[in-house]
Amino acid sequence: MKHKVSLTSFLYYSVVLLTGHFAAAQEWNGYTPTSFQEQEKMETLLLQGMDFPSYREHLKKLTERPHIAGTPANEKVADYMAQVMQAAGMQVDRYPYDIYMTTDGGTSSIDLVTPIRLPLNQQEYIMQEDPFSSDPTLGKGWNAYSGSGDVTATVVYANYGTKEDFEKLAEMGIDVKGKIVIARYGGNFRGYKAKFTEQYGAAGLIIYTDPADSGYMKGLVYPDGVFYDESAIQRGSLLTTDYEGDPLTPFEPALPMDGKKKIKRMDPSEASLHTIPVLPIAYGAAKEIFARMNGKVVPSGWQGGLPYTYRLEGGEELTLRLQVDQKKDFTRISNVVGTFKGSEYPDEWIILGCHYDAWAFGATDPNSGTAMLLSLSEALGKMVKAGHSPKRSILIAHWDAEEHGVIGSSEWVEQMRDALNAKAVAYLNFDGGVSGKNFGAASSPTLKGLVTEMAQKVDYPYTDKTLYDQWRGEKEVPGIGNLGGGSDHIGFYMHVGVPSLSGGSGGPTLYHTNYDDFHFYETYVDPEFKMGGTIGQWAGLMALRMANAEVIPYDVKRYATDLKGHFENAIKKIKEFDKDFAGFGKVETALAVLEKNTTVLDVALTKALGEKTLSKKELKGINEQLIALEKSFIDEKGMYYGSWYKSLYASTDPFSGYASWILPGLEYEISLESSNRLEEWNQRYAAAIESLANKILTLANSIS
Repeated sequence: MKHKVSLTSFLYYSVVLLTGHFAAAQEWNGYTPTSFQEQEKMETLLLQGMDFPSYREHLKKLTERPHIAGTPANEKVADYMAQVMQAAGMQVDRYPYDIYMTTDGGTSSIDLVTPIRLPLNQQEYIMQEDPFSSDPTLGKGWNAYSGSGDVTATVVYANYGTKEDFEKLAEMGIDVKGKIVIARYGGNFRGYKAKFTEQYGAAGLIIYTDPADSGYMKGLVYPDGVFYDESAIQRGSLLTTDYEGDPLTPFEPALPMDGKKKIKRMDPSEASLHTIPVLPIAYGAAKEIFARMNGKVVPSGWQGGLPYTYRLEGGEELTLRLQVDQKKDFTRISNVVGTFKGSEYPDEWIILGCHYDAWAFGATDPNSGTAMLLSLSEALGKMVKAGHSPKRSILIAHWDAEEHGVIGSSEWVEQMRDALNAKAVAYLNFDGGVSGKNFGAASSPTLKGLVTEMAQKVDYPYTDKTLYDQWRGEKEVPGIGNLGGGSDHIGFYMHVGVPSLSGGSGGPTLYHTNYDDFHFYETYVDPEFKMGGTIGQWAGLMALRMANAEVIPYDVKRYATDLKGHFENAIKKIKEFDKDFAGFGKVETALAVLEKNTTVLDVALTKALGEKTLSKKELKGINEQLIALEKSFIDEKGMYYGSWYKSLYASTDPFSGYASWILPGLEYEISLESSNRLEEWNQRYAAAIESLANKILTLANSIS
């Protein structure tokens, strides 16, 4: 089969050389010339119909109260979103799940025991300047999925608590067994700090934000500036299972326990949850610990911003008591999904999403994105009511329990897996999507062209430039990032293979603190409230461009371009520990075929759309084949660090939890400095690329 594809593609490539002038004159964008003129009118209507002031009102309403997943306050937020979307004309559905989790931190304390008794602060100060800071429902800092325990022990400092940091401690002869580790935020996902702490035998973990990372070393602190003050505490989940979502139902949706369909749940003891107590604190509390440490001075790069020489150990004279009693149980959460049904292709879905649960008020994270999507729902609703329905269905989803471990969206993906495989055109993620004035995006290859093209059609509100020009600055073209972990695109992109992007505008944030409220937003983030409508226009244009095209406007050429660069980077990394490595020969051959076949498809589609020769039946078949392209990278065997991660193209870094691993099969071997499985990956990647090239050629043949 491989030789047949190569030969056929060579023959088609000869045709391309003869007809290449056509492609150079007009590359296909998914539309016939006539329909594209109509589409431009629709896009103008969206730009004009975006109600910028509504964004402020939605954000204010969404952030009236702290609303942690599973609480009545969060249910009120869900009700509000449903009302707004229903009023806009959307069909609104709720998807409930019963998740093994907790909605508060239980009881906890952290104290110095010796040389003095001193309870340490666990909650942000009440500030006269910020009326939200006195809300009586605000709570202490806590970490979801902490273990429970009551430990009194000496202390060890582990820098950022990364895998490398714990290895360094071991090299230096520092034993953490039975001790309480203190580590600063940054460098990796907090759950891995807990995981490594427990692996090395420590009895507990304290995580703090160092002023060198966000505090007075960076600039003015809140309320005078945008950096953490001495009481600000970063909350967050510690969940580090080798799959996403509910910890007791891997690969299956955690459907309601009182529902008709029964889902088998693991016993909590089987879920590899943390058993040691973990608490987050502010640097104002951490300084009481660092001031009394008297062990060896830390190595280069480990010194933080507190006014003390940082030391590896506290010594026998310094003991801490760390106490956490965090009970977990089954908790009902609910996703809220609104739909504008497609007028011609209702079973092809463009999905936009953001989670709505927050650690407190959640003004930047996540509800700036939530408010934007509500404003977009209203803008699209105006168009639908005026008779301009999208041809494909547009779904706007608000996910629950993301902050506990990307749970709501992962459960929905698992529940809707078959439908997504057949129907999902793209997933666009806007977690905290309007949290500043600096625009940026990360994307899978096929959506990169869409990201940049739509940014050129939107005005940036604070200069006379377009959003695109503001984004690129002095560069010829802006940089588009690669999707990593930490948000709701994971299930769509890395588990079922739906082309995805994550984007918006970023800026100052009091991330996961009680101060991430409306006062902070209107004071420092975007006082003029112009970015909400701006990002709404950009998101809406992308949705409409995909919804109305005769042929889904994927940037198929980017597959070969990006893959070549990613494999070159991987080979460089491998040669650093294996100088004799000869490269990925099978992959190289497959990439050459992919590049040729992509060109064939470009020519065929450009010609067919330009000449308007495609029937509705043919268009339906073409789009079904296009939706299937990304599935070429979905490998049922999955990754060695977790088979839930099935995409060969991209994955969350299993050691940091946030970073993007492109070609994750190779990145895992690189992290282990192992050559043992490189030939296996040569074959698996070549097979995936050959599958993609084959699909592209079959599609081109069907058009020709």
